Amino acid sequence: MSISKKIAYPILGIASIVVALFMFRDYFQEEQLPIYNPSDFNPALVDASMQTAIAGHTVSDFELINQNGKTVTQADYENKIYVTDFIFTRCPSICPIMTSNMEKIQQSFKNKEEIMLLSVSVTPQLDSVPVLRDYAKDHGVIDTKWNITTGDKKHIYNLARKSYFAVVNEGDGGLQDFIHTPNFILVDMKKQIRGVYDGTNDQEIQRLIADINILISHVSD
Repeated sequence: MSISKKIAYPILGIASIVVALFMFRDYFQEEQLPIYNPSDFNPALVDASMQTAIAGHTVSDFELINQNGKTVTQADYENKIYVTDFIFTRCPSICPIMTSNMEKIQQSFKNKEEIMLLSVSVTPQLDSVPVLRDYAKDHGVIDTKWNITTGDKKHIYNLARKSYFAVVNEGDGGLQDFIHTPNFILVDMKKQIRGVYDGTNDQEIQRLIADINILISHVSD
């Protein structure tokens, strides 16, 4: 074997390793989800006091009542990946589609204890516990996985606008205030927002399911 060939083979081997390392790095970079902070959202969705925040946003603590009359707090979602939406049981338009898609997500992760769902009523004065219980029964809700909740209206609207950035930042949560959004919000185990999706769009639901799987794959990272 010539000297030139003896030199060429190790060089080719090193080059192959370098290429493989770059491909390996790119693969995992593609599999990472962004972390959303207030500055990443349309300013119309973010309270003026928070619009310039570029890091460190987490979903704030909450206290709601679920379909079984149980108080639900952030502690119930500790070390969980979860999806939140804002609905109301009498909604004749987008909410039935959204709830149907939440059912699909529940089914996709039925056996994954680390995945949960949180639906919050935007008409809490109408969506009492008995109403939510019937709604949950009609949609096959698994109580240990999916909470459909009511609570104080101002608290709920504050969560939607200043915590999950789900709706335009207008209104005060008072009697005449009303929010309506198709957004599904994906939250990770650190209470960080990792994605926002159109809960009425089948392709978006598939993207959401894929993103949940990415978070699951990085749980031990």
